[in-house]
Amino acid sequence: MNRPTSRRTVLTAALAVAATAGPVSSAAARSTAPSRTSPAASTVDNHFWHTFVDWHGGLGAGTRVVSGLRPGLVIGHAEGSTDYTDPHTGTTASWEYATWTSPVHRSAVPATEVIASWNAETPAGTWIQVELQGHYSDGTRTPWYVMGRWAAGDGDIRRTSVDDQTDGKSSVWTDTLSVDDATSGLRLTAYRLRLTLHRTPGTRLTPVVRRLGAMASDVPDRFTVPASTPGLVRELAVPRYSQNVHAGEYPEYDNGGEAWCSPTSSQMIIEYWGRRPTAEDLAWVRPELADPQVCHAARFTYDYQYEGCGNWPFNAAYAATYTDMRAAVTRLTSLTDVETLIRAGIPVITSQSFLKEELTGAGYGTSGHLMTVIGFTADGDVIANDPASPSNEAVRRVYRRREWENIWLRTKRYDANGKVRGGSGGVCYVYWPARPTPAQRRVLRSFDLV
Repeated sequence: MNRPTSRRTVLTAALAVAATAGPVSSAAARSTAPSRTSPAASTVDNHFWHTFVDWHGGLGAGTRVVSGLRPGLVIGHAEGSTDYTDPHTGTTASWEYATWTSPVHRSAVPATEVIASWNAETPAGTWIQVELQGHYSDGTRTPWYVMGRWAAGDGDIRRTSVDDQTDGKSSVWTDTLSVDDATSGLRLTAYRLRLTLHRTPGTRLTPVVRRLGAMASDVPDRFTVPASTPGLVRELAVPRYSQNVHAGEYPEYDNGGEAWCSPTSSQMIIEYWGRRPTAEDLAWVRPELADPQVCHAARFTYDYQYEGCGNWPFNAAYAATYTDMRAAVTRLTSLTDVETLIRAGIPVITSQSFLKEELTGAGYGTSGHLMTVIGFTADGDVIANDPASPSNEAVRRVYRRREWENIWLRTKRYDANGKVRGGSGGVCYVYWPARPTPAQRRVLRSFDLV
């Protein structure tokens, strides 16, 4: 199930075993964040539309902006109707729709990769499609690539990524738009996003999109990364859930719990922030199963095209379905960045791949695995809630800082057969409440996440 792309070769839900351009926005002009010493400023660009002014800055066709503490985008009137045949059910249905197109965002980082993410509410009878059009450094543009067809539930459509999208210069693999040949010097210098909001014809139903944006990055290819200096001793009280106790459960979702590292990690952090599914939400889970909320997370992060629960934006979107939660997919560039977030009380979900001997104490190797960083020891080592554990009690692990930092941040690695494979290059999920503390807001702003 590995995807043939330089970065997205990590299998994030794998077994833990062997048109014309619109207005232009500018990251430099937009950011009022304090400067950071992290190298992220030179390799990662985050940009999100989420304020009342942001939404009014785009081009709407049938959409309307709602105000309030959490502004959002809704269907004001149907701009048209369309038939959609769900490739995973074969069902064809008619949908009314409205669209919104963002201004062009000129990335501070000429990028080899772009990953979109969004926060939305999709009541039954509604769903959304997210598309991205990139601008190349040679003056041309990509087609409009579908970055996801998404609904919080699975009763109307099957949420899905779209394979086989390419123009010969770049391609979309599951959730990531990548330049096909980074060594050519071609880069994505700007992009815009397009939302299509769908609803059942003849109704007043509407999705509500609270947040939309992307992370653009140009992480250098590397087998090893520079070591950071420890700077924090703190541990956050994050709930512990094992994916392995769910082995064999609901195999229709990526073969069951042994592949549920991503939703298990997401559920731990959601509950850290005091949110959890209701009894009504969990009524579909067999009553004899432990931790039914993990099964719930797996079902509602599942990507029917990828056939897994490890779609990065789908996990962030799932987290944001909980009351007053925000979420984003981004990249960080060192454990110093993670320390900055942990210091503010914000845990981080990270994606990494490694051989058994590359991470002391893990006891397994993996082509792609998600775990949560919840703190650091006095020696600077990483305290992680690792869902690839035999029990909930065994989930808390301490991993050597230097080993852990390298397996997470590198973009190249060798597999057990000596073949070169990809690494995530520092991909992570960050979840936080819609009303963070002033200190948390300052930190999130420093990463251009709010």
